[in-house]
Amino acid sequence: MRRESSAWTGPWDSTNPYPQQALSYRKAIAFQDAEGRAGRLLPWVLTVDGRLAGQVHVFSIVRGAQQGGTIGYWIAERYAGRGITPAAVAMAIDHCFGVERLHRIEINVRPENVNSLRVVEKLGLRDEGVRRSFLHIAGEWRDHRTFAVTADEVGAGGLVGRLSG
Repeated sequence: MRRESSAWTGPWDSTNPYPQQALSYRKAIAFQDAEGRAGRLLPWVLTVDGRLAGQVHVFSIVRGAQQGGTIGYWIAERYAGRGITPAAVAMAIDHCFGVERLHRIEINVRPENVNSLRVVEKLGLRDEGVRRSFLHIAGEWRDHRTFAVTADEVGAGGLVGRLSG
């Protein structure tokens, strides 16, 4: 699925600035499993009619005084534009605020990624500005716009309710 959508997702994929430290696929999965068991990662697979369509994951989960995390996502090009990604991200955020009892979630988007900007716009996330050279993407350090929402801002109806209302 990722290979099939590589032209679609490739410009937004993170890269390793130190390739000599690259993880094998097996080691990357083991790392993700360990992060999940430690409570620092929540991975979800998106399916449409029982077929893999994409992924949403909450990573860099911090407890203590912060109680926050960051969401990343991708969807295969053939499923894009159907409202799947905003719905999945809304469900993930509602899970984080309800079940995980996090307080703040952020999403970082490249300024030229109009499809991801549309997702955060549909969800009504607050734009917190630009982070210069924030993440290594497609082989270079890239600026990102940070969008965030807190549990207080969402309220009892959740983001899924906001999307449907």
